[in-house]
Amino acid sequence: MGKLTTHVLDTANGCPAAGMAVRLYRFDAEGPKWLRSLHLNGDGRADGPLLDGPTLTAGRYRLVFEVAAYFRALGAVLPELAFLDEVPLDFGIADENSHYHVPLLASPWAYSTYRGS
Repeated sequence: MGKLTTHVLDTANGCPAAGMAVRLYRFDAEGPKWLRSLHLNGDGRADGPLLDGPTLTAGRYRLVFEVAAYFRALGAVLPELAFLDEVPLDFGIADENSHYHVPLLASPWAYSTYRGS
């Protein structure tokens, strides 16, 4: 059975991004449709899979990470128009039986991602 998971590492402070808000969308013919919102736990992860079993279907998805709000909550002084506000990651799921792990490494000024395991 496949599943979708995520986690975020705060590279500015060298720790998990505990409390960061994340939204998940699935694209259809009309555009992105909101599926769920959550806050990451103390390990910078969702408490469980974002999607699994019958809820994980092939298609295009988007995760949106609220990076600026997270760093501001930690006391970072950012301009009102932060360089990175929300980080959207668009990705495809081709195999409903696979584990898709979408990590984010983020600071107020840079981010990177990859397909994890």
